[in-house]
Amino acid sequence: MNHYETLYLTQPSGGVPNNPLPLLLYRQVMPQDARDSAAWFEAVFDKNDWPPRWRYPVFTYTHFHTNTHEVLGIYAGEADIQLGGETGPVVHLKRGDAVLIPAGVGHKQIRASDDFMAVGAYPPHLSPDKYLDQPEQLQETLKNVAQVAIAHSDPLFGSAGGLLEAWNRQD
Repeated sequence: MNHYETLYLTQPSGGVPNNPLPLLLYRQVMPQDARDSAAWFEAVFDKNDWPPRWRYPVFTYTHFHTNTHEVLGIYAGEADIQLGGETGPVVHLKRGDAVLIPAGVGHKQIRASDDFMAVGAYPPHLSPDKYLDQPEQLQETLKNVAQVAIAHSDPLFGSAGGLLEAWNRQD
């Protein structure tokens, strides 16, 4: 059984389009005894056809991607991340957690430990664009987000669940 929490951020907020697909929070998916935490996330993401692209903290300003979904694997430290725009909920993420952010969902780091770091990955053959919370671009970004396909595998569980369960049971 796959363990994840869902968070729905379906309505636009300011210039952030958000998405009808739920955000997925995977708590403590990495083994605590993993020797190289970043490499563990990179190997799992890559095995499940979500090529890892970067190691970095999360930006401290609201941003989102209109052309791809994004997964973050937290390999060091902890942080509070605001989701969905400037009035959205704040979630606490720590080493071993991961979050799958649907295209269009705003995210930014609010507070973090000095050692906070994440691995970022995207479905294959996609280079993420980057938009800021700008209301004048909302109609364009809503249109872009609506065209993003559901990925064919979950970044952590492959063909065994996660987004394949949560995103394909949308009414």
